[in-house]
Amino acid sequence: MAELALFGGKPAKSKPFPVWPQYDEKERRALEEVLESRVWWRTPGTKTLTFEREFAAFHGAKHGIAVTNGTAALEVTMLALGVQPGDEVIVPDFTFIATASAVLAEGALPVLVDIDRETLCIDAELAEAAITPRTKAIVAVDMGGNPADLDALSALCEKRGLALIEDCAHAHASEWRGKRVGSYGTAGTFSFQSGKLMTAGEGGIVITSDEAFERRARSAHDCGRLPGEWFYDHFQHGSNYRLSEWQGAVLSAQLSRLDSQTKLRHKNARLLDAELSKIEGITPQKLDSRCTRNGQYAQIFHVELAKFGGISMKRFVEAMIAEGIPNQASYPPLHERDVFRNGSYRERLSGAQKTEPHKFLQQEFPNTQRAAWETYWVPQTALLGDEEDMHEIVEAVKKIQKSTRILAGA
Repeated sequence: MAELALFGGKPAKSKPFPVWPQYDEKERRALEEVLESRVWWRTPGTKTLTFEREFAAFHGAKHGIAVTNGTAALEVTMLALGVQPGDEVIVPDFTFIATASAVLAEGALPVLVDIDRETLCIDAELAEAAITPRTKAIVAVDMGGNPADLDALSALCEKRGLALIEDCAHAHASEWRGKRVGSYGTAGTFSFQSGKLMTAGEGGIVITSDEAFERRARSAHDCGRLPGEWFYDHFQHGSNYRLSEWQGAVLSAQLSRLDSQTKLRHKNARLLDAELSKIEGITPQKLDSRCTRNGQYAQIFHVELAKFGGISMKRFVEAMIAEGIPNQASYPPLHERDVFRNGSYRERLSGAQKTEPHKFLQQEFPNTQRAAWETYWVPQTALLGDEEDMHEIVEAVKKIQKSTRILAGA
């Protein structure tokens, strides 16, 4: 039996994974062009405007509004939808805090619901059960790049007169029934933070084909201004969420290789799904047959720890990392975060909402708990490797399973 790298043995991973972020002369030339133009501000510039149009078109939407980050994209979306105090927005419990904090930013209540056990995305039936007369929208988070059930959620929102917001921070270039995500709801939001599928260090975008929404969102992201109007006219409440020309230039270059990178990630993740499924106790995140391509922010698999000698998930992660397999930390359940547990989220609320009991905080979220504390996330950077890299990931899991008695006793 090969000795675990954790105890001084040879790691299962024999060569490094691809580096991230990736760039070439396209980014270098784009940055030089901005530098030499002396137009570094997006308002008179063209780089960010060009990127907005390219990214929206790539995802099948008419408009793009580039902003400072993915959180800002969600906040601009809430502003443009007119979310306000007293409203509710339904949000999965398994997501990054920004999905909920963007709702709180407008004084509204994020109502948390559990996820589907297999896909790790919002459970459409539980979302429907959470609708009240106060509900304004539902946020579908594409977890790890895997789209939520956009058929069920689109039909639900249409039936109940709600806005569907797609939080696609993990899902650049993901497809549902051959159509790219972000174009199913009223708006789709994306992040370009450093670990995302394309990056400028930070950045975000809102895409939409709704003309009225686009007008409100563009105004909201630019201090309440409107294109073509006097610079010091402000037509609605807004703030400065504008993206710089530097980032717009880099992101256009990044977008040029997104399609080929997505094909590679999707292919490698399917190989991992197939091979990891053969290991007792390992269950990959389910890919719905209607998902025709997964942008694959991560390849996520559940670990049944009883099949690994009852070791802790922390120990499993330590062993995998020692074998040379990186881990993208899973999200903890939102309802357990201090902002909800200590009641400070109520500071953002008003009226009856501020003091009334919120049932979702008394509910159980078994699928979120399972996803948060019993999954391993192979990050997208590793999925840019080759077949040998994927097989080495699988071998690392097998090696750990064969050595669980040693791990458990150490």
